[in-house]
Amino acid sequence: MPTMFQFTSRPKHLLLLSLFALSGLKNVSAAAGRERRSLNEDWRFSRFTSNPDSLSYDVLKEWMLPAANGFLSDGKKYERPSGTAPGSDVDYTQDDFDDSAWQQLDLPHDWAIAGPFDAPGVGGGPGRLPINGIGWYRHNLTIDADVVSSKKSVFLDFDGAMSYAAVWLNGELVGGWPFGYNSFRLDLTPYVKAGGNTLAVRLDNALDSSRWYPGAGIYRNLWLVTVDPVHVGQYGTFITTPEVSASEATVEIVVDVENKSNASQRVDVATEIYAVDPVSLKPAGEAVAAFSSSSVTVAGGEKQSANASATVTDPQLWGPPPTQKPNKYVAVTTLSSNGTAFDTYETVFGIRTIAYSANEGFLINGEHVRIFGTCNHHDLGAIGTAFNYRAAERQIELLQEMGNNGLRTSHNPPAPEWLELADRFGMLVLDELFDAWRNPKVDNDFSRIFDDWYEPDMRNFIRRDRNHPSIIAWSIGNEIPEQSNAQGGETGKLLQDISHEEDPSRLATTAMNSAGPNTALANEIDIIGTNYQGEGNGASFSSSWPNFHSTHPDKMIWSTESSSCVSSRGKYLFPVTPNKTAVVGNNPGQGGDGTNRHVSAYELYSPSWASSPDKVFEQHDRYPYVAGEFVWTGFDYIGEPTPYDSSRSSYFGIIDLAGFKKDRFYIYQARWRSDLPMAHLLPHWTWPGREGQTTPVHVFTSGDEAELFVNGESAGRKKRGQYEYRIRFDDVKYSPGSIRVVSYKNGAEWATAETKTVGDAVALNATADRTSIAGDGKDLSFVTVEVVDSEGSIVPEASNSITASIASGPGKIVSTDNGDPTDKTVFSEPTRKAFSGKFLAIVKTEKGASGDIVVEFQSDGLTAGSVTISAT
Repeated sequence: MPTMFQFTSRPKHLLLLSLFALSGLKNVSAAAGRERRSLNEDWRFSRFTSNPDSLSYDVLKEWMLPAANGFLSDGKKYERPSGTAPGSDVDYTQDDFDDSAWQQLDLPHDWAIAGPFDAPGVGGGPGRLPINGIGWYRHNLTIDADVVSSKKSVFLDFDGAMSYAAVWLNGELVGGWPFGYNSFRLDLTPYVKAGGNTLAVRLDNALDSSRWYPGAGIYRNLWLVTVDPVHVGQYGTFITTPEVSASEATVEIVVDVENKSNASQRVDVATEIYAVDPVSLKPAGEAVAAFSSSSVTVAGGEKQSANASATVTDPQLWGPPPTQKPNKYVAVTTLSSNGTAFDTYETVFGIRTIAYSANEGFLINGEHVRIFGTCNHHDLGAIGTAFNYRAAERQIELLQEMGNNGLRTSHNPPAPEWLELADRFGMLVLDELFDAWRNPKVDNDFSRIFDDWYEPDMRNFIRRDRNHPSIIAWSIGNEIPEQSNAQGGETGKLLQDISHEEDPSRLATTAMNSAGPNTALANEIDIIGTNYQGEGNGASFSSSWPNFHSTHPDKMIWSTESSSCVSSRGKYLFPVTPNKTAVVGNNPGQGGDGTNRHVSAYELYSPSWASSPDKVFEQHDRYPYVAGEFVWTGFDYIGEPTPYDSSRSSYFGIIDLAGFKKDRFYIYQARWRSDLPMAHLLPHWTWPGREGQTTPVHVFTSGDEAELFVNGESAGRKKRGQYEYRIRFDDVKYSPGSIRVVSYKNGAEWATAETKTVGDAVALNATADRTSIAGDGKDLSFVTVEVVDSEGSIVPEASNSITASIASGPGKIVSTDNGDPTDKTVFSEPTRKAFSGKFLAIVKTEKGASGDIVVEFQSDGLTAGSVTISAT
């Protein structure tokens, strides 16, 4: 029986960009071609906690379903109902409605992040923020007269809107899309007029719609796309690379040509391949290959596909660092008629091969690459779910510094730009769609609409993302309630079949936390994905992997969700468990402080279903055929504050909500970057009142041996044993001074680290992650403020109140944070306490500004800190 599935495939996402001129074509201009422009600026918004308009999904459903028509199989099609559509008599959809009292804002926008916490009816799961309500957005949309007179097609492209989005233009209901995480397109063409148009968007977020913080609002980018009636369709290209060698690669493309006019038209389709500039994603240099040209005749109101192939010599492959490089190409497709080009479409992709082996794990470009991955929710900490490129980039940079090479989109499609970042950084993505199928987890989740929308959402999701080289598999569900019964197998097969139809080049998986090897779902799914059961739940070391492996010897296995260790950055509780892993509790030695809602940062404690990193590492080493893991989670996120539900945010992250590294960061770095000389000590060494008491010292190092010195005297030299991932000095007695470790590898000195007892807090020290940012009102600088003593060392227990302000220059404080899951100060508040000695301020410029911004930080009794950021 074969044990390896191999696929050669492509990458990035379909960028809808303006015209790029190709040789041999004439009359190529932006006016004659495709225009994609942002609609993010200048909106009016109002949120209502009760229904102000008598509308609902049940009322709007029949007008929303036709948006799904392009994603339905077997000739299915929804007809728009006749007669007057709902909402035509609602004030908010009308041109003459006075919205001057509404909030003025730019998109992306998350209405819930403004707070306050402890919103009525919202529990700890969704983060205690006001996610619920009806949100109305209004915008004055200007359409050029020539767009209307030339009968151009005009589309509105949402990257994401939370949720049950319904759209009106000039009082006419255009349509909508319920699922808040998927991107979607609406056709404005029948409703636009030259000049001003009133665009109105209604969103409806119910209580009990999500287990975590979903955010609220039009929280991703919004685009207006104007094209010829005959054009490359939405997500209109699909690129694969079925044969790849060092000398050449075969690249195949399918181009969907859509005709929105009433008349049939013959279209010439030509595509050339260019190297891509890694930053701008634009074509660079001369074409490196050309696809064979073809012609198609497209009937009015129909679509037609054109297939072509090309050969790229000496291909530069896409692959993950550090052993490979994420090289990319761009395919430029031009539609023309009688030598006149009228549409151009760019597709960024990568050339690479992937293979799934039951015994070796995951291979890319023939190299075995172990998955060192993390799961991540879509909020960006203190700025909420409103997508920001720099905030997402910062997260991926920090994860890659740790050695992370894999990302799981838990549990929903991400923003398109997030996948562009993954492509750029060479991250391996498990792209996930659903958290529920037909059986609910919370009352108002996707199960309410599954039967109507599973197919369009599934096909939409894959078509949008399938050109990204970073994506290595599709996940069709997470911990689905019906995973262990026959219905789970039937639904899993249904969704997996769709994934194979839309993308034969990748396999599908699902995250199973209870389904065993002999369940219908395990029998159907391509890749066995386990949540926690592979390493053994809680204190148990009983692994499900051997049974899965023997029952399904032809299937790759990976840990779709692992560890779920919990901790509060910088909070160490005593005594420390002597065990490799322990279930968190509130009694001495159980790692929890129920009074202050902190969990010990010794990184050994977890909920009952989960494990410490050490235990997970051991199980992966015992069963090396498992392809790797996606740790829950890379970052703390808003909501799901296990084990203390009254908190605001999670404790699961390797990095806290503010982006500050927990100690756990370094045990992962030691394992995932074993060639990096590093050593890390915990805990801190400032413990007044603990003199003479046992204060265990743990060492995380990529070395294999360590010697600890306490106030200059050796406390012993220890080798790390088999299935040991930290070096423990559990009998150390605290005395002020210093602890220093020297680590060794293969007998040679490898790395050192030292921690000293610090003095009283005297000052604030501020550092910016970037001291030069774009003056566009979007780019961000993340400023870390540390409470320090006279020697400049951070005071580890400091909780001083700090205020951030703009002393001079065209800047704004976007939000502040400290990484404390218990802190319910609203994120927009410039004053909050430091947590474990740290404070974060997020700064942006005024829109269109330039010059120096001086950001100042003050705290009573401490010398102020400041940082200067240049806006360019």
